[in-house]
Amino acid sequence: MRALLILLLTATIARAEGEKAGAFDYYVLALSWTPTWCATAGDARRAPECSAQANRGWALHGLWPQYHRGWPSCCTSARRPPSRAMSAGMADIMGSAGLAWYQWKKHGRCTGLSGADYYALARKAYDAVRRPDVFEQLTQPVTLPARVVEAAFLRDNPALEPDMVTITCQQGRIQEVRICLSRDLDPVPCGQDVMRDCRLKDARLDPVR
Repeated sequence: MRALLILLLTATIARAEGEKAGAFDYYVLALSWTPTWCATAGDARRAPECSAQANRGWALHGLWPQYHRGWPSCCTSARRPPSRAMSAGMADIMGSAGLAWYQWKKHGRCTGLSGADYYALARKAYDAVRRPDVFEQLTQPVTLPARVVEAAFLRDNPALEPDMVTITCQQGRIQEVRICLSRDLDPVPCGQDVMRDCRLKDARLDPVR
């Protein structure tokens, strides 16, 4: 019994150090509402994407490889990483080169793709999702049920079903929309660990700056 316990603990530790690149089931496309990120973190860092001139709404947080239960991270990979110029080239949809590089290190390596191919795939996934215009037309903060945000994405993206989209909140605010996609970027149902919808009925949504 003790030998079995040691074996299980060893396997868990090895898994935590980084899984094999390319071994995963589907993707989660995470879109962050920039005003929420700025209010909860970015303003304190004086992040350029939070300036009054930035005019950023739904930004790409990341494209994350996912298992049907759990997810890989910080995988070892022999594929070529992105250059600084490639990371800087993602700032238009991610906000900063630093975030792009971090996403590559934590998640991109686990795809089994090169840095250039991972960035290209992330951009393709981002561009394929229609982001409802109504939220970017706000001029004042509003409070609304989180399900209203999900309903807007479902309306504007007919290929999506409710079990393929989840909304997250942070500090009483709408934080992210997470959409589950196949390895070919077709919409698929999310795993149970992803389907944890924010249930707030009065979540705050700040306008784009």
